[in-house]
Amino acid sequence: MKRNEWPNTLLEAVRYFTDLDRAQEFLVALRWPQGITCSICGSKRVSYLSTRRLWKCSEDHALRQFSVKKGSIFEDSPLGLDKWLPAMWLIVNCKNGISSYELARDLKVKQQTAWFMLHRIRRAMQQGTFDKPMGEDGGEVEADETFIGGKARLMNAKQRSKRSHGTGGAGKQLVAGLLDRKTGAVRIAHVRDRKKKTLQKHVRENVALGAQLMTDELASYTGLDKDYVHQFVNHAESYVRGNVHTNGLENFWSCLKRTLKGTYISVEPFHLHRYLDEQAFRFSERKNDGGRFIEAARDAFGHNKHLRYKELTGKVGAPATT
Repeated sequence: MKRNEWPNTLLEAVRYFTDLDRAQEFLVALRWPQGITCSICGSKRVSYLSTRRLWKCSEDHALRQFSVKKGSIFEDSPLGLDKWLPAMWLIVNCKNGISSYELARDLKVKQQTAWFMLHRIRRAMQQGTFDKPMGEDGGEVEADETFIGGKARLMNAKQRSKRSHGTGGAGKQLVAGLLDRKTGAVRIAHVRDRKKKTLQKHVRENVALGAQLMTDELASYTGLDKDYVHQFVNHAESYVRGNVHTNGLENFWSCLKRTLKGTYISVEPFHLHRYLDEQAFRFSERKNDGGRFIEAARDAFGHNKHLRYKELTGKVGAPATT
């Protein structure tokens, strides 16, 4: 089918990807728009083995046979694309996410399998590096931070004893965020603290010099007026002062916390960055209804997209906060 005949609804996606050959053609069109190339050497001299849905490179090297799954989030998975692609459709389009238990029931797989699938798909939704800074040409950017974590009184005794709780953000995780008002995109990071060095580093790495920067009255943002048109609103007095506010990011925090508390219930700090990537992707692509799924599927390929179970469970490659 042609690109304009690709599915636009969940029902269409389920029907469309039931045909494994058609599902493969869909991913081939996204991965190799200029023609199929060997995943090892990049050669275009490849032949197709239709009985196994594999390609074989004509060059002399190891691992000459490869599939469309090679070098992607689908690599080494025994599950077919008829399960993978509808699962991706669900997570990128469900505003509040989808739990592993719900996905397991929908796909008729084990809960552990669904949990692993969702984290792999989140790898495709990962923000990664950015070519362009936010707020170019004097654009407006909001900066804010929030604490992620449950209330001690709502935890059971075991969880309460594992975490130290006091006033404010004690025992919680800190997340810093930026929102470009022009594009509507957000960039967020799981950070260690909200000291000046930490938060200003996040701002300077992502916001173009000369941009209009909107923050609250937190002292950690002082000094940014040397490189930005920095304005702030004192939340003790008001939340909006003309065009100066952080309500766009407050909206994102609301969506994020509703997802974490309502759908995922409990998220370990080790995995928090993955859930942040998921929500940031959906929020940034919220106006791209028809292309949100296509963007996620296109980003499923790359040498850094393959997620091993050992990495996911923390046995190797544990991530660190900035």
